[in-house]
Amino acid sequence: MFDAKAFLKTLTHLPGVYRMINATDEVIYVGKARDLKKRVSSYFQKNLPSPRTRMMVSQIARIETTVTRSEAEALLLENNMIKSLMPRYNVLFRDDKSYPYITLTGDEFSRLAFHRGTQQKHGRYYGPFPNAVAVRESIQLLQKVFRLRTCENSVFSNRSRPCLQYQIERCTAPCVGLISLEDYRRDVEHAAMFLEGREQQVMEDLSTCMMNAAEKQEYELAAVYRDRIQSLRQVQQRQFVSDFRSGDADVVTCVSASGLMCVNLVMIRGGRHVGDRSYFPKNVEGCDEQTVLQAFLEQHYMQQPVPPLIITGVALEQDGLEEILGERAGKKIQISAYAGGDRRVWLKMAQTNAELALQQHLAQKTTQEGRLLALREALDLPDSAERIECFDISHTMGEATVASCVVFDQGSMQNSQYRRYNIEGITPGDDYAAMRVALTRRYTKIAAGEGKMPDLIFIDGGKGQLGVAVEVMQEVGLPGIQLVGIAKGEERKAGMEQMIFPDRDEPLRLNKDNPGLHLLQQIRDEAHRFAITGHRGRRAKARTSSSLEEIEGVGAKRRQKLLTRFGGLAGVTKASVDELAQVEGISQTLAQTIYEALH
Repeated sequence: MFDAKAFLKTLTHLPGVYRMINATDEVIYVGKARDLKKRVSSYFQKNLPSPRTRMMVSQIARIETTVTRSEAEALLLENNMIKSLMPRYNVLFRDDKSYPYITLTGDEFSRLAFHRGTQQKHGRYYGPFPNAVAVRESIQLLQKVFRLRTCENSVFSNRSRPCLQYQIERCTAPCVGLISLEDYRRDVEHAAMFLEGREQQVMEDLSTCMMNAAEKQEYELAAVYRDRIQSLRQVQQRQFVSDFRSGDADVVTCVSASGLMCVNLVMIRGGRHVGDRSYFPKNVEGCDEQTVLQAFLEQHYMQQPVPPLIITGVALEQDGLEEILGERAGKKIQISAYAGGDRRVWLKMAQTNAELALQQHLAQKTTQEGRLLALREALDLPDSAERIECFDISHTMGEATVASCVVFDQGSMQNSQYRRYNIEGITPGDDYAAMRVALTRRYTKIAAGEGKMPDLIFIDGGKGQLGVAVEVMQEVGLPGIQLVGIAKGEERKAGMEQMIFPDRDEPLRLNKDNPGLHLLQQIRDEAHRFAITGHRGRRAKARTSSSLEEIEGVGAKRRQKLLTRFGGLAGVTKASVDELAQVEGISQTLAQTIYEALH
């Protein structure tokens, strides 16, 4: 039994993180505290209100603490530990690596572009947006109203006549000088103001430009400004709440049903609804909605940009969260439960979205459970079988071979656990050898205790690949895992798949309407998609760079200038010696060398 009194006597009042550990040395809960002694002491009161908390405390064998310099540092450390340890009593949200943004690049003629990943200092970024669809819809809108270019610099610098975007009135063709730099920059600033929510100021500027053009009897130009004003008015009319004054804000709600919970995040940028995203946290048994919302705010906004206003609709124990997030964001952050005025509309929208998403999730979960049950029956698997891993190999005539491993577990595909393996050192096109390499790399680690053991392994291939899998599993010391080969069947059509087993002579073919076959197809198709995506990326990278990298005298800077000038390797290959020599840093002799190397 854990001696709480003795432990609490020596516990500090400083801020920090505490980890509750059970008898099997498993971390079951990670928490943060402004005052470690007060926070940890609260778990050992006589009358704990929550059955979930009582159950957790009864399993404590010891508690470890880490003192931090501030509560903000404690929150960051807590998040890192939760994501790495995934304790069973912490509410867990998936880690969204990167939200998409709209960017206006720092080029002389700024480019309007989709951006995901590290932000460069020469450019302006607007967002984040909940998904790529919301970004692309916004870009299309901005193109229609402000007619900014979206083409890559390599294309822009090599145009000799306007492209189709100009013909359909989505660009003003700065590439060929059909708009002055001054006028183009004015359009860029209007687009930036629009993205910042200053629509009325944009309307006023456009109205002024229209009147000035009319006074100068430049009626065609005045008509252009008139059309832009009308387009902006149409955009304003489409907004569900056009007088929302908070600028940038997030609206977060939580609903529960059938033991599951859904958190819906509505994003408002520049006073406009740009979309929403739903999250389905794990380990929510016995939690109320306030607890789940609190966990979401703490985990989500330690990884993502924070808007100045977060609307929750229900009061939360912030415990200094506003100050912590404000300190990290460098601005004042308000977390508000006030639901009056326009906020009520947005909260209702978020609530409805969460309810619909949860209904769909429950329906999908029920379907997947039925499919898994049917597959268990077909393969005579135990009721505990849940985790399925599937392997596939992709290459083009032996080039850039990539093996994929996808994972189905807990009723859904586990994207974060997918793995790709670049295969080297084999005879090109030898699928058996490629499968051996991938399986050996995967299951040597799992046999050493570095991963979760699967209940079933699918091998996309026939008897040869399956035989290799059997040998590998024997070699790594995991002979007890069920292995199944998936052969395409005689006509290689969907529904004709055959399952091949190491210990059976005859393959098994399920009926086309069998739910177990549908699950098999879903997993197999996902393995194929993941493998071929990796293969194409590896092949494209090799073909783009390897030819030029092998030419003596062509370093990274010259290679970049060549690719930029001619729009890619294909353009470099088509260029003549004289054209190559026109590129900065490329002499006539080096141009001749490049030409000969590529032909």
